[in-house]
Amino acid sequence: MMTNEEYKSRTARSYKLLLIFAMISMTMMFAGLTSALVVSKSRPDWLTNFEMPISFFFSLIFILACSVTIHLAKKSIQKDNRKATTIFLLTTLALGLAFVYSQLQGFNQLFDSHLYPTGGSGSITISFLYVLVYVHLAHLSGGIISLLIIIYNHFKQKYNSSQFLGIELGAMYWHFLDFLWIYLFLFLYFFK
Repeated sequence: MMTNEEYKSRTARSYKLLLIFAMISMTMMFAGLTSALVVSKSRPDWLTNFEMPISFFFSLIFILACSVTIHLAKKSIQKDNRKATTIFLLTTLALGLAFVYSQLQGFNQLFDSHLYPTGGSGSITISFLYVLVYVHLAHLSGGIISLLIIIYNHFKQKYNSSQFLGIELGAMYWHFLDFLWIYLFLFLYFFK
């Protein structure tokens, strides 16, 4: 007969494994997209003098800060510090939304520079940039939804020092999103 603790431990391992498989799948998708970008660089219409919008630099700072605050939220709940956990979870949400805003501002900067993904003045370089950023934003929207669920469960007092699996899974996913944006940012910045 399985004890309650053994059941919780198995369930936690199962959820973590599912999340890891999902993150591996997402990594493979982005590896495919960046590989396609590498192959497309040989095209004659490839932009070589393209400058990354300044808003994307700010978004890098915002997502790095998200990783820090979600980590601090996890550490706070492990110490049963509910007030600090609340502050760090809400700060993570605010920083995540600031990341989305800065990404959209980056697209505005591209439009202002007359860099479009399609049309007569469109460029394959900008098309790849749009695809990579929008696909990352789609995954980030999943992170924001999960964060809203975590915050809701936190206010319902479902987490404490012995039960914090939701926050732990959310932190794993946010760290993954952080790593993914750092990879994409550095790839797009240095691969011209």
